[in-house]
Amino acid sequence: MERLNAVEQKYAEIEARLAANETYADAELVSRLNREQRELEPLVRTYREFCRAKEHLAQAEELMGDPEMKELAQEEYAQAKADIQRLERELKILLLPRDPNDGKNVIVEIRAGVGGEESALFANSLTRMYTMYAEARGWKVEVNSASETELGGLKEISFTVDGDGAWSRFKFESGVHRVQRVPETESGGRVHTSTATVAVLPEMAEVDVRLDPNDVEMQVFRSSGAGGQHINKTSSAVRLIHRPTGTVVECQQERSQFQNREKAMKILASILYEREQERIESEYGQERRSQIGSGMRNERIRTYNFPQGRLTDHRIGLTLYKLDAVMNGDLDEIIDALITAHQAEQLAQQKD
Repeated sequence: MERLNAVEQKYAEIEARLAANETYADAELVSRLNREQRELEPLVRTYREFCRAKEHLAQAEELMGDPEMKELAQEEYAQAKADIQRLERELKILLLPRDPNDGKNVIVEIRAGVGGEESALFANSLTRMYTMYAEARGWKVEVNSASETELGGLKEISFTVDGDGAWSRFKFESGVHRVQRVPETESGGRVHTSTATVAVLPEMAEVDVRLDPNDVEMQVFRSSGAGGQHINKTSSAVRLIHRPTGTVVECQQERSQFQNREKAMKILASILYEREQERIESEYGQERRSQIGSGMRNERIRTYNFPQGRLTDHRIGLTLYKLDAVMNGDLDEIIDALITAHQAEQLAQQKD
């Protein structure tokens, strides 16, 4: 309760500052205050509702002493009690430690795994699915680099999803995705099993990981693939090599060398951040599954079964028979279930 009171007081202070005219002389301050207000608003709203429910409970208890009001008071008491229990559960979830990266953009990397050309076509299907999901939420998708196959598949692709809260939704998508379907290249109608691997990284600025420009070697080359005459005539594509770790990233989608370098530096910073997180967790003896694994069929987080129109998320045992909708970007039911399961796990750890 002390923590909730402190949060409500902070929220009131933010409201007061946003109401003051002098605040708007500093655009960066206004942006920060608005962001903090949005983050605190669900918790404060629920807490105020909780306080009102406690007041209603106390009023109902008082009325129970009046014989004429006792029956009505008992109904109000029961309702207030139920509201308090519900709101208490909601507050516990809202008070769980917040992932500091939840508001960040994400970098998604998809690679074809086991299954040859069919796995490359599936990687393309996943890219389309995530693009449609992001765009439905009003987020912007920008391709960083891509390697296509002759049949329209993707050997690998890296793209950035730019939008408030992108990491909070996409972070559960990392892992091996398995598909069971009849490939377009299959004449006998047999169902094949293939995989594609997905890695999701929070987009980091150079400063977030103290990336020293002196440690980074830049190479420029001509972009390849679709893009018209301009993309073939200029050496605008950028390859960055991080000397201390040997990490290599490329960006070739922007029209200028500067833009490609800026985007590539963000991707490099994100990869180095993720590796540092793994190192820290490893030092503390916590087991952390690799995002990608080897790409083999048994290292899967989700299976997409096209003949049966079935999707199964193996982490939480969720099965849905709406595969067409999912492949068209309808991912909210799956992601909401994963978030709920994650919150339940956090609550259980708090009790332990």
